[in-house]
Amino acid sequence: MSPIRPAAVVVLAAGEGTRMKSATPKVLHEICGRSLVGHVAAAARELDPEHLVVVVGHAREQVVAHLTEIDPAARTAVQAEQNGTGHAVRTALDALAADGVALDGTVVITCGDTPLLTSATLRELAGAHERDGNAVTVLTAEVPDATGYGRIVREADGSVAGIVEQKDADAAQRAIREINSGVFAFDAKLLAEALSKITTDNAQGEEYLTDTLAILRAAGHRVGASLAADHREVAGINNRVQLAEARRMLNDRLLRDAMLAGTTVVDPATTWVDVTVEFEPDTVVHPGTQLRGATRLAAGAQVGPNSTLTDTEVGEGAKVSFTVAEGALIGPEASVGPYAYLRPGTRMARGSKAGTYVEMKNASIGEGTKVPHLSYVGDATIGEHTNIGAASVFVNYDGEHKHHTTVGSYCKTGADNMFVAPVTVGDGVYTAAGSVIIKDVPSGALAVARGQQRNIEGWVVRKRPGSGAAKAAERAERGE
Repeated sequence: MSPIRPAAVVVLAAGEGTRMKSATPKVLHEICGRSLVGHVAAAARELDPEHLVVVVGHAREQVVAHLTEIDPAARTAVQAEQNGTGHAVRTALDALAADGVALDGTVVITCGDTPLLTSATLRELAGAHERDGNAVTVLTAEVPDATGYGRIVREADGSVAGIVEQKDADAAQRAIREINSGVFAFDAKLLAEALSKITTDNAQGEEYLTDTLAILRAAGHRVGASLAADHREVAGINNRVQLAEARRMLNDRLLRDAMLAGTTVVDPATTWVDVTVEFEPDTVVHPGTQLRGATRLAAGAQVGPNSTLTDTEVGEGAKVSFTVAEGALIGPEASVGPYAYLRPGTRMARGSKAGTYVEMKNASIGEGTKVPHLSYVGDATIGEHTNIGAASVFVNYDGEHKHHTTVGSYCKTGADNMFVAPVTVGDGVYTAAGSVIIKDVPSGALAVARGQQRNIEGWVVRKRPGSGAAKAAERAERGE
């Protein structure tokens, strides 16, 4: 049987989320590289709905701007006043109708603060809804402690008799552990009819989506339920504690998937990854490592310990330790760290090296080239099999503009060199230690750019008499 394609998925994301105590709208808080609403939208997109509508309200300008970045095709509907979940869904349907859309089929309703909800669970909900011929199907979950949740009361045939809230439940109903998740699948036409009949005759004076269940059941329609395999999927985020708990659960899920696919994660408790990170088999991630954004580890790569890589590609067999990298490409069999910093635009070819206390930015490093230690390489191109001496600086900024330095292949540059851009050093060049290179160096030349050494004998004894240095010099002169 082919997967069910919903007519629409509606994401409810209009709430303020006051318990987050944040200037950032709740649905824009992030875990594992995506906003809460971004996770929900991504799961919804995997169902390939005909329409995806996100209902926005509080701080809607921020939320709409974010949705435009992550899912430009998503339709937004504005709930100017938060008058309940039923009103929010009606707002979404009205927005589609204003665009000339007449929905026919299944409409899935989900919440913008449930980042752990998977597309597989949503697909199963939609499938169960259509298989059972329900007017509405509730996604439910069996939780260890159902206190505070609406309980699912079922008929003998498994259909849903109703949802009883905690305050209205008797002792037997409070013992029920199956709860309402707030996620539903509806028949589109019956949903529209039921929404037109709900009232605000309740303590909050709001339109509740759950009221549609009783309306549809009273009209003789079947109300069903689909039980989530893992109750943690339906957990909503209301405060920072729950945000951290969800982050840990999602991170554990991502690491488990990576390990089952062939990645060694030495210490999952101290390893954090984003949903967009990719691993090939036989990669190794050491403790204290964070992998963010569009980072990708090729087969045999090793990262960590204590490394943070963002939007960085690590080639086959490369090793990266104690490193911060952002927007970098680390080639096969390259070596980075310890204590290296690769900034955006760094491109390291096969077998190259960025060693201890090396910083690179917008630099292209050729195959087999090494920058072993204590150096800054910025706005530069270095050829193949060149060695850059310790404590070298590529001086790329004149106070107003950045300039480029080019160093050829098979060069050996001395320690404590300054390459003052713009400057070009040819192939096979040697440079003397302590040189400041301000002019182009032709291929095969030795560049020496430093003052002549001059020794003034007896200076210490004459100018610093009685000092420890003077006494040591005098003893040395006497041969003691």
